[in-house]
Amino acid sequence: MTPAPISKKYNCIIVEDEPIASDILESFVAKDEQLHLIGKCADAVYAGNLLSRHDIDLMFLDLHLPVVKGFDLLKKLKNPPLVIVTTAYHQYAVEGYELDIVDYLMKPVPYDRFVKAVEKFKYLMNAEEALLEAAEQDHIFISSGKKQLKIIFNDIFYIESFREYIHIHTKTGTITVKMPISRIEENLDSKIFARIHKSYIVSKPKVEARTSVMMQVNGKKLPIGRTYKPFIRF
Repeated sequence: MTPAPISKKYNCIIVEDEPIASDILESFVAKDEQLHLIGKCADAVYAGNLLSRHDIDLMFLDLHLPVVKGFDLLKKLKNPPLVIVTTAYHQYAVEGYELDIVDYLMKPVPYDRFVKAVEKFKYLMNAEEALLEAAEQDHIFISSGKKQLKIIFNDIFYIESFREYIHIHTKTGTITVKMPISRIEENLDSKIFARIHKSYIVSKPKVEARTSVMMQVNGKKLPIGRTYKPFIRF
């Protein structure tokens, strides 16, 4: 992943009720010249206040906040910023699928893991708006900036949606562009591809294992959404 130019600044906030964890995150943020810390807060009410008064690009969010929990805060926000979760618990990844979390940092947070999560955030912030050309028999072209990307259908493992972005996971790597998943779905052959979740489209021939609640593709376990389950045909 290529980070954004150093001149680009991103406003961020830390929502964390443990003082030591909050101070550690603040020290990490201070090492990144592109991150501008707007404020730290220990509860969801103060966080909501900061979000209403400032344009925030990134929120470091602890899940175990007093009174209103982290995910409950996210569900109430109409237009939330990108979020990196900080938690001491492993069991929240499934719920995170529905809330478009950039990454999860397990406490205590190592600095190198923090850097990796922030790189994911910057990569998303700098993905260019993409245009999709009409599909041919075996491929499509996606125009992103000055580049035209040829994507061969047979090379696709699965497509992952994240807010206004999609990650196209292929045999040669992952392509990230700014495009709704519904737009690319319109150009895919339903005999080969299946939408299994609001955030996932899979290549049927690439499915390695499946249960009633998940499919495994290229070693990755993907959830099956309740609303999509009745329409999945193999």
